[in-house]
Amino acid sequence: MAGLVEKEQRQQLIGINEKEEKQVESEDNNNKGCEFESGQGDMVLGAGNSIHRSGSRPQLDVSKAEIQGNVEEKYPTILLPNQSDDLSHLALDIGGSLIKLVYFSRHEDQSADDKRKKIVKERLGLSNGNRRSYPILGGRLHFVKFETGKINECLDFIHSKQLHCGGPESPCADGVADRNVIIKATGGGAYKYADLFKERLGVSLDKEDEMDCLVAGANFLLKAIRHEAFTHMEGQKEFVQIDPNDLFPYLLVNIGSGVSMIKVDGDGKFERVSGTNVGGGTYWGLGRLLTKCKSFDELLELSQKGDNRTIDMLVGDIYGGLDYSKIGLSAATIASSFGKTISEKKELEDYRPEDISLSLLRMISYNIGQISYLTALRFRLKRIFFGGFFIRGHAYTMDTISFAVQFWSNGEAQAMFLRHEGFMGALGAFMSYEKHGLDDLMVHQLVERFPMGAPYTGGKIHGPPLGDLNEKISWMEKFVRRGTEITAPVPMTPLAATTGLGGFEVPLSKGSTLRSDASALNVGVLHLVPTLEVFPLLANPKSYDPNTIDLSDPSELKYWYTILSEHLPDLVDKAVASEGGTDDAKRRGDAFARAFSAHLARLMEEPAAYGKLGLANLLEMREECLREFQFFDAYRSIKQRENEASLAVLPDLLVEIDSMDEETRLLTLIEGVLAANIFDWGSRACVDLYHKGTIIEIYRMSRNKMQRPWRVDDFDAFKARMLGTKNKKMPPHRRALLFVDNSGADIVLGMLPLARELLRRGTEVVLVANSLSALNDVTAMELPDIVAEAAKHCDILRRAAEAGGLLVDAMINTSDSSKEKSSSVPLMVVENGCGSPCIDLRQVSSELAAAAKEADLIILEGMGRALHTNLNAQFKCDALKLAMVKNQRLAEKLVNGNIYDCICKYEPAG
Repeated sequence: MAGLVEKEQRQQLIGINEKEEKQVESEDNNNKGCEFESGQGDMVLGAGNSIHRSGSRPQLDVSKAEIQGNVEEKYPTILLPNQSDDLSHLALDIGGSLIKLVYFSRHEDQSADDKRKKIVKERLGLSNGNRRSYPILGGRLHFVKFETGKINECLDFIHSKQLHCGGPESPCADGVADRNVIIKATGGGAYKYADLFKERLGVSLDKEDEMDCLVAGANFLLKAIRHEAFTHMEGQKEFVQIDPNDLFPYLLVNIGSGVSMIKVDGDGKFERVSGTNVGGGTYWGLGRLLTKCKSFDELLELSQKGDNRTIDMLVGDIYGGLDYSKIGLSAATIASSFGKTISEKKELEDYRPEDISLSLLRMISYNIGQISYLTALRFRLKRIFFGGFFIRGHAYTMDTISFAVQFWSNGEAQAMFLRHEGFMGALGAFMSYEKHGLDDLMVHQLVERFPMGAPYTGGKIHGPPLGDLNEKISWMEKFVRRGTEITAPVPMTPLAATTGLGGFEVPLSKGSTLRSDASALNVGVLHLVPTLEVFPLLANPKSYDPNTIDLSDPSELKYWYTILSEHLPDLVDKAVASEGGTDDAKRRGDAFARAFSAHLARLMEEPAAYGKLGLANLLEMREECLREFQFFDAYRSIKQRENEASLAVLPDLLVEIDSMDEETRLLTLIEGVLAANIFDWGSRACVDLYHKGTIIEIYRMSRNKMQRPWRVDDFDAFKARMLGTKNKKMPPHRRALLFVDNSGADIVLGMLPLARELLRRGTEVVLVANSLSALNDVTAMELPDIVAEAAKHCDILRRAAEAGGLLVDAMINTSDSSKEKSSSVPLMVVENGCGSPCIDLRQVSSELAAAAKEADLIILEGMGRALHTNLNAQFKCDALKLAMVKNQRLAEKLVNGNIYDCICKYEPAG
């Protein structure tokens, strides 16, 4: 990722522009300190050896800084040998009931480019100078909540993670920060608790305007998070895609103790246009008097068990159970909140507190919804977004507000809510740090991931994943045993003796003590990846949806939940075996099974808990969960074994292919890709095949079944484009991107021979593979060694691999003159920026995006890339989608076929 080299060296690279370079040179090398806008490269030099700490800027240590690499570069990089990676921002929103934290931490797993990557980048026109354009370096945004009444827990959390000092790599003296450190904060508590923060942590709170922060936070969320906004009617959530270019104006309704209604016209352009003093404080105050509840959450929990019909007067009560259809009122419409109590001779204690709580909640929510719509109507605003602590992801609250807006607008307007609504203020305070670059990020540069604790803590109070693996496992074991006693995964002392969790059964949180509100939405950790780009060959990026399977369909979710659950024991076995079967590996495998099962259970209970998910997202969540428990390649030994077996028979296969005429050869190559795609450890049917024969036996069996016509068979159209007709000879493609799938026979006996044929025809070939391991998929890191072994038996592959930088040792130099003398088109490898069996082309690596700009042929291979995702994707260039369907339900649903049917779908450019 841009700008970071090996962690143990604790070095950081930044880019500066030509003007800044001259400024550095003019200081006669005497300046040792500077102030730095995080990730921006705007340097202000200080005098002598002092490093000035700005209240709104993190500290940057430029002592012994030097230009690295070519000083003639337009944007040279600077080596900072004494700079910590974990430069962090922290911002707070301290409200009357909750403290919200947003903090940023650097990615820890970045490494310098190797020789092969540098050669490929040069060929694709990428250089280190490009990182200068990134607004910030890669990292993570964490969202954490604490009850304000337990502020000491919040202070302990900040102290334990050294957030007030810039992270764990920048420890404070005695846990107290430098006296000049200033943290951005908003909310009334920023004033109330300023002295406490100074006393406990040694930091000053820089108070930011609450309204400014709310609007800045809302604008960022709506522009940068793909499925941030949702509607809520009758308990059902539906996510809404907001076009960032058509966001303004809108009405932001912030429901705190009172209600503010803000007309937002753009970034930094807003005005408060209305409001009401009847808000969350009213609900809590009256509720406390009427029900004796001691907390806001207790009052909300009561409402979930209430029946407002015992207290509210409904239209049906007035009209003998009938609707008042003439004016569009149903019998269930509330005619008068608390109106039924007028005619009943009852005292307060005769009414159930649950019914009072719900009636009061609906009265206030309905009033807020009505006023909000009338305000939006007054200013002709199309959208209304609701946020604030009063909502809290509470189903009855959102339903009542939505009903009021729909009722008064005659269905023309909808109330919308935000997944991160509780963090708008803290996020806005975070963004007030000067030039951090967060507001320059695009939606495709943000990836939300959900840590291990998420399914247990729900949307209530939770924090980032624990840094230490043993802490993660211990926290989960304690949480499962003690229920809600643990409310946030703060670092704890590991158990003296810990055993595995045993088995894969996880208690569903519905009806148990694990979560009190099933409607709450989870908020994950937001990964900021500036190197991700939208795939430039998508025909229409705005309408592109990678997911073929929609998990909002309950039957689909239940089916795939069952499939993933059944596959889990086998996956755990493979993961543990990949780590040598040690006791530590078994304990981690057990913990992974528990954690991922909890994610599945959470989604079965509340499908929208993590936002809008497709099957691709669910599969990626599984891989992320594996990595969280340090299983980085669960199928490593299997992949090595299958690669060796396939490479052993590759020479004979190539001899057989070369003996064929051009037309027969092309058909044989496509058949080979489809046949070899049978090797997939993600398919239960295919796993069963592995127990019945060797890899070569299965491959031959699969080849023998390659009878045309296939279920989707566009081979003749593809052949016409490749080979032409009697009357028209077709030129070769300029560059082909081959999105490869599995290790073993799939890549060695399927895709490599096809790549070889394209190279023979004069087409540049780019093999596109995963950045991280997922099941038995081949990775970009593994491919060069596979190609090098294959090239020992094939001059075509050898020359192309040399030209593409895959055989580094065989290259004398990479100067322009040597490139011109090369007699072969190059064979290159780029990573796709993904660590999942599927691929979302809205978020790909910058290397892949650069490679795509000269490409005129895409070949997507395998179920994950061509069926689960991208089956319906349209491209600007020729596209060929190849896969064997290894799931009966998928075959029936997508192609009205059967398991092991083949897909050869060719779509010409345009």
